Amino acid sequence: MWRRLESFGLGLLGLVSPVLVLCIWELASRLGWTNPVLLPSPSQIVESLFALLASGAIASPLAHTVGLFAVGYLLAVLIGTGLGIAMATSRTLYGLLEPLVEIVRPIPKPALVPVLFLFLGIGKATMITLVVLASVFPVLISTYQGVRALDPVLLETARTFQVSRTRMIVSVILPASLPMILAGMRVALGIGLVLVILAEMLAGEDGIGFRILDLERSFQTRDMFAWIVVLVAMGGALTKLFDIAERSLVPWRGRN
Repeated sequence: MWRRLESFGLGLLGLVSPVLVLCIWELASRLGWTNPVLLPSPSQIVESLFALLASGAIASPLAHTVGLFAVGYLLAVLIGTGLGIAMATSRTLYGLLEPLVEIVRPIPKPALVPVLFLFLGIGKATMITLVVLASVFPVLISTYQGVRALDPVLLETARTFQVSRTRMIVSVILPASLPMILAGMRVALGIGLVLVILAEMLAGEDGIGFRILDLERSFQTRDMFAWIVVLVAMGGALTKLFDIAERSLVPWRGRN
């Protein structure tokens, strides 16, 4: 009971700073301290947001962005987890792939956009590839570290019972290293969302990123900020869904 009340109190406390910023912003707008063309007031942004929701124009761009993100993120998770386990369990693969990983990983992924344009053209393939390249490395590194940190006794016990390599990975390595894998997936979630918006701005014809940039170019700042609010809500919803999935997969995390 007390823990629930404490959690509720902390949740309310966390709302203080955003509400305070919004109040100061609204007050500054009403006093004429800001340029309404460049920085509309929160109340004006809310009006534009309600108009956007009422028109139904939010559906297509939102579906476009979520679709691109889902495909790129899931591919990154599969590739990162697979390569991480392979590199952690095979010295040969580690020696073969580690230099390539360390060469590509530090490169700012937006710098690869011109190269992707040359080979893949301007379209969904380029955008998905950009999300994959940005999101795969946190998952790969966390998976590798999680597998390498496993208790050797656990692995030796599985070998003693002559467990096959495939079954050892599925039944022993993956469950034991899942907390680290999920940590990498959480980092990749934020990075992937940033890159899918950037990809839509650079190479898209639809989506939230494309709409934000298009509205900025036409100085429709109220609608632009309304789409930014939609993006914030989308990010918050994805994070909440990830938290729910993480508690379901690793229920012991966060318990005292």
